[in-house]
Amino acid sequence: MISIKRYLDASEVEPEICPQPELLRARSVSPEKDKGGILAIALAAYRSALADMGNCSQEACPALGQELKQCLEKLADGLPPDPSREAVETAQGRVQERLLDWGHRTAAHYREKTAEVKELLIVMAQTAESVGERDKRCAGQISEVTTRLKTIASLEDLTEIRASIERSAADLKTSVDRMTEEGKRSIAQLKAEVSSYQVKLEEAEELASRDALTGLRNRSWLEKLLERRIHEGAPISVAIVDIDDFKKVNDEYGHLAGDELLKQFAGELKSASRKGDVIGRWGGDEFILMLECDPATSETQIERLRVWVCGNYTVQGARGTIKVKVEASIGLAGHAPGETLKGLLARADAAMYARKADARKQGNGLRR
Repeated sequence: MISIKRYLDASEVEPEICPQPELLRARSVSPEKDKGGILAIALAAYRSALADMGNCSQEACPALGQELKQCLEKLADGLPPDPSREAVETAQGRVQERLLDWGHRTAAHYREKTAEVKELLIVMAQTAESVGERDKRCAGQISEVTTRLKTIASLEDLTEIRASIERSAADLKTSVDRMTEEGKRSIAQLKAEVSSYQVKLEEAEELASRDALTGLRNRSWLEKLLERRIHEGAPISVAIVDIDDFKKVNDEYGHLAGDELLKQFAGELKSASRKGDVIGRWGGDEFILMLECDPATSETQIERLRVWVCGNYTVQGARGTIKVKVEASIGLAGHAPGETLKGLLARADAAMYARKADARKQGNGLRR
């Protein structure tokens, strides 16, 4: 999609000032008349990429992949053969929205399946335990029968019958005792296995709730926590933190340097936060904090945090050590009674962008 937008951008300027004249020199005709050239190739490549993403989504999550595949195919088919820049940007926005929504629903789907497996294992353990209790009761009842048989066999006129009954009763009791002991061992083993599986499931859930790069909580986990806190009526505030001009690090020094800066920044956020604050990575260079306190305390904490996390950072890039001065824009919003999570996040996001606009006016940002 980026190549298509660059091509369309190139068609809106004169050839002598075009930032990428090679796009125009690729053919001897103008981009507007180039029906089977670069634009057609770029469109075909983008449609192919959408089809591949749809196929991969089917393999990653068969239950939800077909829906995404059909949606991407529809978006691809809806691209006109000679799209305007506005049409390309609209299509790109819709693709990003669909992919983000599918990712959140897929994560929720697998969490639900994990919960079902855990519940099944717990039921198995409870069933096995109840079987063991039943075996114990059966053993006790058979032991009582054996005692009664021995009493009957003690009659003097039933000598032969007594001997036979005693042997049978002894054999029966031995069998029951062995069965009970084996049952205990089986139940103990099953309980140990279920406990092991439960630990593994809890570890998997913990891993699924973390951002792979920074180790902070991820967006899906945080959204569920925020929904729960809002439902409980807790006094919460949400802060969205965005590193100013972060794209320059990736563009100038590479993504490895950018990743290192994100990890260091995440560490500083954790260091500056209080014990009850929850920190997560919202996506890209954006982070989010949940503070369970009144608005005035939230304002004080966010200002203290801003001073702490902004400043000089040293990261390793492909060309050696890099020193950068980091500034961040932070938008804070306290939850209002009756407000939805979507509304709360929108206000925090708007506050963050307002801070970012002020920083640009003042010339603040990421500097070497």
